[in-house]
Amino acid sequence: MSLMDLSALELSEKIRAKEVSVREATEECLKKIQDTEPEINAFVTVDEQGALAQADEVQKKIDAGELTGPIAGVPCAVKDNMCTEGLKTTCSSKILGNFVPGFSAEAVLNLKKAGAVILGKTNMDEFAMGSTTETSYFGPTKNPWNTEHVPGGSSGGSCAAVASGECFFSLGSDTGGSIRQPSSFCGVTGIKPTYGTVSRYGLIAYGSSLDQIGPVAGNVSDAVAVLEAVSSYDSKDSTSVLRESYDFKSVMTGDVKGLKVGIPRDYFIDGLDEEVKAAVLNTAETLKGMGASVEEFDLSLVDYAIPAYYVIACAEASSNLSRFDGVKYGFRTEEYEGLHNMYKKTRSEGFGAEVKRRIMLGSFVLSSGYYDAYYLKALRVKALIKAAFDKAFEKYDVILAPAAPTTAMKLGESLSDPIHMYLGDIYTIAVNLCGLPGMSVPCGLDSKGLPIGTQFISDCYREDNMIRAAYAYEQSVSFGKSPIALGKEAK
Repeated sequence: MSLMDLSALELSEKIRAKEVSVREATEECLKKIQDTEPEINAFVTVDEQGALAQADEVQKKIDAGELTGPIAGVPCAVKDNMCTEGLKTTCSSKILGNFVPGFSAEAVLNLKKAGAVILGKTNMDEFAMGSTTETSYFGPTKNPWNTEHVPGGSSGGSCAAVASGECFFSLGSDTGGSIRQPSSFCGVTGIKPTYGTVSRYGLIAYGSSLDQIGPVAGNVSDAVAVLEAVSSYDSKDSTSVLRESYDFKSVMTGDVKGLKVGIPRDYFIDGLDEEVKAAVLNTAETLKGMGASVEEFDLSLVDYAIPAYYVIACAEASSNLSRFDGVKYGFRTEEYEGLHNMYKKTRSEGFGAEVKRRIMLGSFVLSSGYYDAYYLKALRVKALIKAAFDKAFEKYDVILAPAAPTTAMKLGESLSDPIHMYLGDIYTIAVNLCGLPGMSVPCGLDSKGLPIGTQFISDCYREDNMIRAAYAYEQSVSFGKSPIALGKEAK
């Protein structure tokens, strides 16, 4: 059996048992990256020398008994919008193409404290603005199940890297579904925790009230282990929440008897692919057969989630991205006349089309005369959506929904129609608007052989409910790995 056939937890166990070294595991991943990257393009930066140096250091700590955790010695990757000290952090944008931060994000530091070996930084939609990983300045990432299709986004590189077997897990960020949707497209497990559970310090912001870091892994157990490792209170992040416990694994018993599962009728109407609908409803039947109670209900306000989300997210983005002006760091235009002209030319040349579109939209909804009509109204709608979820969670422990309305579309299909791309977030964005936890778990393949993901959503700080349901469901089904992970053609 190849090392790459192991889960992250299985590999860590073998490392602690001295059956394999951290360097051997790291070298195996680096070789897989070298073989796979020309076809997949999941990484922006591969830190080969740094990873091997980390591997040797981690091995010493494991041998000394200083590192005993479940992900110690496991090679992983980090989305390229999280700062990594001494390692390029670009947000897959020309404007940050040469930026090397002098500090690391808190989530990255937590990974290192847990003994994980960081192989490099993964590709993404520019500044996390997109759902396909096609807006990256460094070219699109391709889906390991079929390279003619997108991996989803904006954490497409993180999900594709795990799905192709280039690393054992990765970190992504989720502003409107950017972990869950690509996890669904790539047939992996992705978790977006409750807002404030993982520190956003060092995460380059898109929408500050919506962004949340989370893990991507090959199965629920691995993802939960990583979530426990990166979750912590951080005084440097004003939105960080001190929780009573960061124990998420104890609920993984395989038992869902008595669990109340709600299925929103609003999510199963026009626009949902029939194969996706059937797979998600089959998940519900599986849980029902295991002893959970399953019931349909009306969530309401679904139609208003997308406009509210894009008004709020773009408004925050227009403010957050104002700092990228060519003065302190990153790209600066070569020829300019005066400071104002330098700002204008730097931003015009440095940002891609989708980022410019969202900055302009955000600036518009915040402008005098439109602030009340759009931005404040969107905030009111956000409050109404949160109230609808609060009401639902008075009755249900978990809400079951699709992670995306379709399976992965072909490369190029969404870029020509941004509205179509925005509508693809319909099942994920409400979770971010409300600060809720959500996760995507593979639940089948469509007739084209592309993965389908089902989404588990629970109330704030009740990750235990969705993890309990997701783990039990995962134990009852089995889906294979991508062709790329198996060393085959991905077509």
